[in-house]
Amino acid sequence: MAETSSDTERSLGVELFNKAWALMEKPDRSPEADDELLHCAHASAYHWMQAGTVANRARSEWQCARVYSVLGRAEPALHHARRCLELCESAPDEIEEFDLPFACEAMARAYTAAGDAAAAREWLDRARAAGEKIVDEDDRVLLEADLANITL
Repeated sequence: MAETSSDTERSLGVELFNKAWALMEKPDRSPEADDELLHCAHASAYHWMQAGTVANRARSEWQCARVYSVLGRAEPALHHARRCLELCESAPDEIEEFDLPFACEAMARAYTAAGDAAAAREWLDRARAAGEKIVDEDDRVLLEADLANITL
């Protein structure tokens, strides 16, 4: 089997991440589109595992958690949210200032999908507290918008 170059791995990671995001935002997805969404998110994560940084891997786990939360599948959402958080906490010098708050957002969203409002509130509070450290206003506004659309 031929090896894929790091540049190709990164390119595929980006392309599949963006495709998953577009599918996730599509209203009234069919079951087939939901399947494609899951496969794109996981394929993106695979490519980032091959050639990405810790931050890339954390973000791909975040996207998998988000996809599963959107689909109402709590157990895999929690798994990927926890993995995202673990990656962020394992290498704080290798992530951006927004990665940890978004890992907390993923936990809140996954607990919401699980129907655990108390845990979701706790993680929302953690996400807000971590988000106060975000210097870039655009990143902070994006986090706040994501947190605002989590309904308990």
